[in-house]
Amino acid sequence: MTYNSRTACEIVGISRRQIGYWDETHLIKPSVQEAGGRGTVRLYSFADLVQLKVVKSLIDQGVSLQKIRKSINYLKKNFPRVEKPLAELKFLTDGKTIFTITSDEHEILDTLAEGQLVLSISLGRIIEELKGKVESIARERKYKVKVARKSYEVVLHPDLEDGGYWVECPALPGCVSQGETVEEALDMVKDAIEGHLEVLAENETIDGKTARSA
Repeated sequence: MTYNSRTACEIVGISRRQIGYWDETHLIKPSVQEAGGRGTVRLYSFADLVQLKVVKSLIDQGVSLQKIRKSINYLKKNFPRVEKPLAELKFLTDGKTIFTITSDEHEILDTLAEGQLVLSISLGRIIEELKGKVESIARERKYKVKVARKSYEVVLHPDLEDGGYWVECPALPGCVSQGETVEEALDMVKDAIEGHLEVLAENETIDGKTARSA
């Protein structure tokens, strides 16, 4: 499964400006698809989401982007077998220094300087939290919309790759619409239902005339 910038931001809890800046400055780049000009979108993997969340967590604990960047560069240089340090290693920080726990849990690598360990970035907790967010966002939702004084049940589906939502009306097969937001998608499906009903009415009229002519 892949996630566009907007969906990734919603899952991780960061802004579009942040994710764009982190990409442009090569801090965390989308591994599935990079933005390649007008009309293209960034596509992130779940491992990318983990890295984005780790960066956010470190920032929330007072670590600067400059220090995070220095730590990543150090780890990539000294641990080339670790392809994505932020998604594979456990971090601890005191807000000033970043420490990394390697595969040997008793070995702590200080990537910046000496300091007191008081805060921990647990990948297990982050991964479980992200999975919960992904499941919540990806879950289809049912709504009721009113068209011509009649209520119709519609099913809203998030489009994690292209962004936005697509929505269908099960009572009217083939009646489908889409929108950038939930509100827009529901408004658009009302229009789609109205159009669908008009076509059905026209077809019934034509069939009735045909039957009378016969």
